[in-house]
Amino acid sequence: MNRPSPALVAPNAARTLPRIPLLLLCAAYVLPGVFHRDPWRSADLASFGQMVAMAEGRTSWWTPTLGGVPTDAALLPNWLGAGFIVASSPLVDATVAARLPFAALLALTLALVWYATFHLARTESAQPAPSAFGDDPPPVPYARAIADGAVLALIATLGLLQLGHETTPELAQLFAVALLLYGLASAPYRHWKSRAAILAAPALMAASGAPTMALAMGLGGALVCAGSAYPEVRRTARWVVGATVLAIAVAFALDAWRWRAQAPDAPELFSIARQWLWFLWPAWLLAAWTLWRWRRHLLRRHLSVPLVAASVALAANLATAGSDRALMLGLPGFAMLAAFALPTLRRSAAAAIDWFSICFFSAAAIGVWVMYAAMTTGVPAKPAANVAKLAPGFEAAFSPIEFAIAAAATLAWLWLVRWRTGRHREALWKSMVLPAGGVALCWLLVMTLWLPLLDYARSARPWVDRVLLHVPAGSCVLAPGLARANVAALEHFGRHRVDARPDATARSACRSLLLVVRGRQAPPAPEGWTLAAQVRRPTERNETTAVYRRTP
Repeated sequence: MNRPSPALVAPNAARTLPRIPLLLLCAAYVLPGVFHRDPWRSADLASFGQMVAMAEGRTSWWTPTLGGVPTDAALLPNWLGAGFIVASSPLVDATVAARLPFAALLALTLALVWYATFHLARTESAQPAPSAFGDDPPPVPYARAIADGAVLALIATLGLLQLGHETTPELAQLFAVALLLYGLASAPYRHWKSRAAILAAPALMAASGAPTMALAMGLGGALVCAGSAYPEVRRTARWVVGATVLAIAVAFALDAWRWRAQAPDAPELFSIARQWLWFLWPAWLLAAWTLWRWRRHLLRRHLSVPLVAASVALAANLATAGSDRALMLGLPGFAMLAAFALPTLRRSAAAAIDWFSICFFSAAAIGVWVMYAAMTTGVPAKPAANVAKLAPGFEAAFSPIEFAIAAAATLAWLWLVRWRTGRHREALWKSMVLPAGGVALCWLLVMTLWLPLLDYARSARPWVDRVLLHVPAGSCVLAPGLARANVAALEHFGRHRVDARPDATARSACRSLLLVVRGRQAPPAPEGWTLAAQVRRPTERNETTAVYRRTP
């Protein structure tokens, strides 16, 4: 039985966001951080180090290692980054070359979310309720407006901000999820494009290190297709099952199965709930409203397709005791669900979103500018003193190009606020403009005005420079059990040959030994070694690197 749609849309509300402003907003979100920065600590640096090691021939492309230690790195994303490094060398720096394909994956993810939402919004069950006066909005402009809202909702989501700008396998997994959603959504309209996307997406997900999620999303997608009212979509269910089987075969061929499940305890459940609140903000709020307002339509395609990605990601997050990288794979689904809340929002709710966005992001932008002024001029004195305390040795330098870009972005934000607070703005996507614009503004300001400070604090280069004072450049370094990110930093920035095997012994030919310990006190020197120095990262308080030299 057909149930009435909860969406009530005036004809003038089904207007599309002009393409040039939308593309500029996407560029302001995707491009900052791609250039002129080092890989940051932990996963970003470890993944980059793996790619450079493969590109420079220091490890096998099929069985990669770092410091002689085998890694469980996903092969396809590492091949992608290493391939770009090889192809662009020596014209492009390795850090930029490795980051370019992942920036392209983020841009393609935004595009796929737009097209997937557009096709879902075209379905009959997603259309607004008929008007009593017969002035219903045309289906295609209405679908475009909903799709614009989905892209804005994805940009506004806080969880994508940092993880979406790293060179890690999860970004390739995110692209594969968006590709699968596009394939499922476009099945009634783009037969062969849909099937090609469906065949490729689960295999890409498995080759990128997420075979279990590929299996779960494939099975969920097959159930959605099997229950569809469209005959063409029901026939697509066989393609989804075949794609899932192909993903399983790819995972076995690449040895991609890894058991990472870990049941959370009660305190972790509370922490996970808090993580959901901020990581999925503001998409979760609108998605919950969508599920409530469209609760009589949950089996319809425009809700069931994004629910597949969202529910699998939430389950994976719980099964891995709160992994934010698993939760990130549900962001396309949450953004698409959030878009269908827009035609059902009350005016008071839309106004609350607008004023919260204006206050929050304006205050954040002012804070970035104040801290920048303190770093470069010393005024205000208290923030400048805090920077000197937290990042000792850092010296800020004025860059006219970065200053001009940040100033232009701030002026654009002021114009956007003025436009949004004006009258007669009926477009469906209007409530997502300020959240998305505010996130893009803050990210751009941080990646221009604060980039030197963040690079100093989060890059491993200053640590390697201090180690180099006590270890000959290009020499062999014995570092048993050293973290993958530190191994990557020593190999790339210091050009050292690192032996990080846990069972490395004193019979190694290396003349230097590194041990990273918690606290300030170095452990007693191992037999046959003499303590040469203790070094710490400029911004590190609880971790010390003890440098030993072999006793003659």
